[in-house]
Amino acid sequence: MAGKQPRFTENFSTNLTAIEEFLGSHGKRALHRFLDHLFDDVIPTLCRFPQSGRSFLAHPIKSAKAKALTKELRRLLGTGDDLREFVMDDYLVLYLVRRGQVIFLAVKHHRQLSFDLKGFWSNQ
Repeated sequence: MAGKQPRFTENFSTNLTAIEEFLGSHGKRALHRFLDHLFDDVIPTLCRFPQSGRSFLAHPIKSAKAKALTKELRRLLGTGDDLREFVMDDYLVLYLVRRGQVIFLAVKHHRQLSFDLKGFWSNQ
């Protein structure tokens, strides 16, 4: 995996803009610390060691709706695809390991709403 360039979805970029808006002008210092840590440390580490994050699908499922959504998500994943999450400070990074490449799908501050991946899957 070392030397592979990461891929970023449009959704990931949109999430970064949403985080900037969410933090507002009073959070500029926190935003810069977050972005520095993300791009200088976390992304290179995940590209070298993609198993560093935990399996996204390993969470216990307790509701019928979540079970149905998880079943659909598993259907969308290809053979060998590994959907993972990495927690960094107040943020959660969602990424996919596919055919030896790390694809960054989403990033959220823990106080933001949940992930919406419909746009990513419709483009595959």
